[in-house]
Amino acid sequence: MGNSCCFLCGCVDQASVGVVERWGRFERLAPPGFHFFNCLAGQCLAGVLSTRIHSLDVRIETKTKDNVFVQLVCSIQYRVVKENADDAFYELANPKEQIQAYVFDVVRAIVPRMALDELFEQKGEVAKAVLEELEKVMGAYGYCIEHILMVDIIPDDTVRRAMNEINAAQRLQLASVYKGEAEKVLQVKRAEAEAEAKYLGGVGVARQRQAITDGLRENILEFSHKVSGTSAKEVMDLIMITQYFDTIKDLGNSSKNTTVFIPHGPGHVRDIGDQIRNGMMEASCAQIDQQ
Repeated sequence: MGNSCCFLCGCVDQASVGVVERWGRFERLAPPGFHFFNCLAGQCLAGVLSTRIHSLDVRIETKTKDNVFVQLVCSIQYRVVKENADDAFYELANPKEQIQAYVFDVVRAIVPRMALDELFEQKGEVAKAVLEELEKVMGAYGYCIEHILMVDIIPDDTVRRAMNEINAAQRLQLASVYKGEAEKVLQVKRAEAEAEAKYLGGVGVARQRQAITDGLRENILEFSHKVSGTSAKEVMDLIMITQYFDTIKDLGNSSKNTTVFIPHGPGHVRDIGDQIRNGMMEASCAQIDQQ
């Protein structure tokens, strides 16, 4: 009689590891590929574990130090270690529940010691603490924790509205300060510009008067040399009367509808000339006193 044998075959997918048992007892791990199992010797493929990275989102509700209830969304990325796949297969019946329980425990132990603002600022520290705790616990069961991300921190709706109102009030206050500073700078610059304009206007008026005075002096000297027997006073009176009539002419030619009442007559011309001459003499005396 010939020998008879019975074999079973199985295939383990890529990024997976198979668990082989003999008579119900763990024998070895099967890498990816095609495998034969001797059923007469009690061999069989008990199961297959994926070594890909899995993601688990855990939502935790807890209270902060300043008595604000918040919800934290934590994303745990983990995978099975190939070399310790037998521990992952036999030790834990539901690894997700185990991971979730430890995340609840660590987060609810850390967050109540932190205020809400500190929680937003130090959420990385919370994720780090959860990672350290899970690495110690889950490493013994053949699982490796790759990353832990604190995805979101969701306070209560009333707290969120209050925080938004506080932020808006602070920004309005800062905007008011900036607006006040801008108006202050604008007023200072406007005052400086006005002072500079008045200074330049005064310089222009002084130069204009100086030019008029020089022109009158030259006219008086030239008229005195050309017309013999005339005095400086007579020449001055003639020039003043001429300027008086030029002024009346300019007022008449003005396009603006303005009525100006000026006493005019033969006797008033001399009075106006005397007033203009006295004014110029007083101005000259004031300049000499200042020098």
